[in-house]
Amino acid sequence: MRIAVHIVRFFFLPAALAALAATAGAAPGEEVGCVTTEWKLVGANHKVCVYGFTDPDLPNVVCYLSQARTGGLAGSVGVAEDLSEFSLDCKAVGPVSLPEKFPDNKKVFAEGTSVLFKNTEITRMLDAKRSTLVYLAVSRKIISGSPKNSVSAVPVR
Repeated sequence: MRIAVHIVRFFFLPAALAALAATAGAAPGEEVGCVTTEWKLVGANHKVCVYGFTDPDLPNVVCYLSQARTGGLAGSVGVAEDLSEFSLDCKAVGPVSLPEKFPDNKKVFAEGTSVLFKNTEITRMLDAKRSTLVYLAVSRKIISGSPKNSVSAVPVR
């Protein structure tokens, strides 16, 4: 029993804190809906879920992220590592005007995709030359990330 307490104290607690820190400061997504992609006999089905979020600095920009979710027994208890497969689309739902002081790059969304050290991040970039906001979704791990990415652009009028 004492070994289990030490394992939790020295392994799982720091991992949980690191996962929380990785998503700090970014907007949370709201689940719009999910579609089953593979039926599993035991545990949750594999699925693709769509999440929506509003840019925290620009209330008239809405983004939708679709992402693969791993099912099975590991997925049911929350220890599965989700695939780095996603798609991103951002739209202006009203007039978009930039404030006077606007950062060129900012992380606007982050979500954990495994128990340990993996998340999906969306970074907003300003392309001032073309008057466009560019949103880039990437998968990150502490040691190595994935080259898989998705990009969406929103014109600024």
